[in-house]
Amino acid sequence: MPPLTAFLRQLPARLRHLDTVATAFFLLRWLLLSVLVGALAGTASALFLVSLDGVTRWRELHPWILLLLPVAGLVIGLAYHYFGDRVVRGNNLLLEEIHSPGTLIPLRMVPLVLGGTLLTHLFGGSAGREGTAVQMGGALADQLTRRFRLPPHDRRLLLIAGMSAGFASVFGTPVAGAVFGLEVFLLGSIRYDAVLPAFLAAISADFVTQAWGVGHTAYPQLPELAVTPLYLGCALLVGALCGLTARSFATLTHWFSRQFARLAYAPLRPVAGGVVFVGIMALLGTTRYLGLGIPVILEAFQTPLGAQDFAWKLVLTALTLGCGFKGGEVTPLFFIGAALGSALAMVLPLPVALLAAMGFVGVFAGAANTPLACTLMGLELFGAEAAVYLALTCVVAYLFSGHRGIYAAQVIGPAKHPRLRREQGRRLDEL
Repeated sequence: MPPLTAFLRQLPARLRHLDTVATAFFLLRWLLLSVLVGALAGTASALFLVSLDGVTRWRELHPWILLLLPVAGLVIGLAYHYFGDRVVRGNNLLLEEIHSPGTLIPLRMVPLVLGGTLLTHLFGGSAGREGTAVQMGGALADQLTRRFRLPPHDRRLLLIAGMSAGFASVFGTPVAGAVFGLEVFLLGSIRYDAVLPAFLAAISADFVTQAWGVGHTAYPQLPELAVTPLYLGCALLVGALCGLTARSFATLTHWFSRQFARLAYAPLRPVAGGVVFVGIMALLGTTRYLGLGIPVILEAFQTPLGAQDFAWKLVLTALTLGCGFKGGEVTPLFFIGAALGSALAMVLPLPVALLAAMGFVGVFAGAANTPLACTLMGLELFGAEAAVYLALTCVVAYLFSGHRGIYAAQVIGPAKHPRLRREQGRRLDEL
């Protein structure tokens, strides 16, 4: 056989060999980058969670500090007005940079969102923690762009990895965190070229946070429940209600934001919102809806709650975030969803713990437009025994929330159903 013919016949094998080598180098490269991202995000989340626990305990011992919430709003407003004009968009800035890479995210996003969130919780604002962790993870990850001279394509993957790492480390859910970063920026689609960086960063960040000795809230594990037509019908109903609740939350938050935007001087917006918040809490005469609300979330799994719990948490969280206080939306959405599901236990023939868990993940799925991440979060937090009901709730909630959500910079990929096809390719804030 002539040498040229033999070489040509062996060429496919040679190419396969080169492809394997290239894949190995890709793995090693992103292993290094993702572990660095995970170490940075996990350490930042550990510091954040310890600090958040400390300010929450102090506030609970000194409830009078709620009266100073407008003062905290002024401090936050001034800090962002003079030092954080570009980073004030928070999570939406990260999503915008993934869609259209431009300027490096300023590192000052980290201290600003960390300090703003801690002040919000110290003085009693109704906010969460996911937004803070995701922003810190994304901003810290982006600092590696210049050091490693990454091109725009790789910078996108790095930002996704940073968001995944922040989400995973703050909740202790590495699989859900990874998928959240892959799913959140383009509604109805997943970026598969970022799967490896997202998973490596999420797993690394969760490991680092735990290595610092920081734990997470333990939720009850759900027992196995038979799959019946009646129970599946209940899950469809719960999913629809979760989707409509998520849509209401997003709409109300954006409405509050527009109303407070009428104040020309931005630092006064959280001051005015803080005054309204304190007034409402004085009328209610309870501290039940302040901060994260973890005790009420856990209570929702034990006994049916009243409808007022999810309704007031929804209004107060939309007010807090809409006027300019800092923090995330997700843990309050957990509260709203768990309280909604718990209240439905009065009329639906499902265990209260299961309904609370379905609401917990369902409202978040509808508000963030991330049904897969929320399904996986349900499995990581509550076990796999009720997987069918958790997944069905998340998918239906995603559909019923429409093209609305808490992240205004999300771009619509495949429409949720044919009647919304004309909205494909648009950002949520354009609708």
